[in-house]
Amino acid sequence: QVQLVESGGGLVQAGGSLRLSCSASGLTSSNYAMGWFRQAPGKEREFVARISRSGGVTYYADSVKGRFTISRENAKNTLYLQMNSVKLEDTAVYYCAADRGFNNVRYAVETVYEYWGQGTQVTVSS
Repeated sequence: QVQLVESGGGLVQAGGSLRLSCSASGLTSSNYAMGWFRQAPGKEREFVARISRSGGVTYYADSVKGRFTISRENAKNTLYLQMNSVKLEDTAVYYCAADRGFNNVRYAVETVYEYWGQGTQVTVSS
């Protein structure tokens, strides 16, 4: 049974930093590209970042480029999202997701990801 479990969310002040983790079980993470998505209150879920199987290729939403960094440790089956210089608008539930395909064009599309975590809340305060 595949499970993705996010952790590391919480309350952070604007301008601060936070690191999210996503632990995968029931799959070999090196066989999957991984992504982070987020959903703010009253809004649809949106793409944040994606990383290739080896970690050599990354994609970011324009809204987080230069502030967030996605990385992975395949030996630990773990995905990370380092969030720096956070803003109020980064407040959301953050989800990790796994994609077995090679969707280097449609990487921001939710439906290409087969497995999802339950999410972790990130709240940015002023």
